[in-house]
Amino acid sequence: MSAEKTAAPRHNPKVTKALRRFAISISVLNIFGYTVLGFEQPWTWPFIALATGYTLEIVLELLGARAEGRAPRFLGAGAKGVMDFLLPAHITALAVNMLSYVNDLVWVMVFGVIVAVGTKWVLRAPVKGRLRHFMNPSNFGIAVILLLFPWASIAPPYHFTEYLDGGFDWLVPAIIITLGTMLNAKLTERMWLILAWVGGFALQAIVRGLLFDTSIPAGLAMMTGVAFVLFTNYMITDPGTTPSSKWGQIAFGGGVAAAYGVLTAMSIAYGLFFATALVCGIRGAFLWTADVVSKKRAEEALALAAVTRAVAQADAAPATAEAACACPEGACACPAPATAEAPACGCPEGACACPAPATAEAETKKIPVAA
Repeated sequence: MSAEKTAAPRHNPKVTKALRRFAISISVLNIFGYTVLGFEQPWTWPFIALATGYTLEIVLELLGARAEGRAPRFLGAGAKGVMDFLLPAHITALAVNMLSYVNDLVWVMVFGVIVAVGTKWVLRAPVKGRLRHFMNPSNFGIAVILLLFPWASIAPPYHFTEYLDGGFDWLVPAIIITLGTMLNAKLTERMWLILAWVGGFALQAIVRGLLFDTSIPAGLAMMTGVAFVLFTNYMITDPGTTPSSKWGQIAFGGGVAAAYGVLTAMSIAYGLFFATALVCGIRGAFLWTADVVSKKRAEEALALAAVTRAVAQADAAPATAEAACACPEGACACPAPATAEAPACGCPEGACACPAPATAEAETKKIPVAA
């Protein structure tokens, strides 16, 4: 790697800190899940998922760095830099394994991890002058599994509290809500998105009940489950694939809730994942459209400025044309003849020729020389 090559911009400190908290939280949840809560996937699968995610992330980064002529992002900061670089892959791999259920076919889970990590290099859109992925990786990986393998499903919600009773089954969602709210309020700054999503979800449950005579309490009861709480605090709030502005967050969260309501009314299962993928795709299309329109307007502004300059120069040209084409006095003066009989002295042809005038009728002026 040449010394001139520089690494791509890293995450800002606040986003990096948020990713560390996300990674720690999901790691602790997996440890408790396999030892206390009742996760039903084999205990070796998280390690398989992590190995797949880490390997693919490093390979794709090496290929991307070579194609873009820069240094890989995991170089230059030692072991800490490598760990920070792998945080998104760590979160994605564990989330895909934890939230999907593919019976005993581990290769389907591995396929979901590959899709999730790889989509960051395929589905990209221009954001503030550089390409960024717009599709939520782990959500997209799970959605693809559910779409391509109809027999697959999401992990059953009960496996988060299967071995808990006596009121402790309420402790898990309470902890997730508390830690997730602190994380999103202080670091990801996605509270407007959460409020829009939760409010929109409650609204769509009521609307579906009024329009289609479905059970409103049943629709609202889903909001009390661990799966919904996890999705709200750790899936939909992904800072890399959601807007940062207040109204952008409100539109995104409300849009996912509305899309979920429509999909559920159409009897499409697993609407949470499909709705999120759909809204992320719409946002990606919007980003590309905005970039194309911005570039076109910039080109039109440059063309207008060029025309304005040309007109200004044309207006100023007639005032200076005559002065520009005048020969200096005495430019064609000849030495005095040696004798009176000597022939008249003449200027060489073209000696005082000037550039062609602006009009066709103008002629090049020459200064006559006296005999």
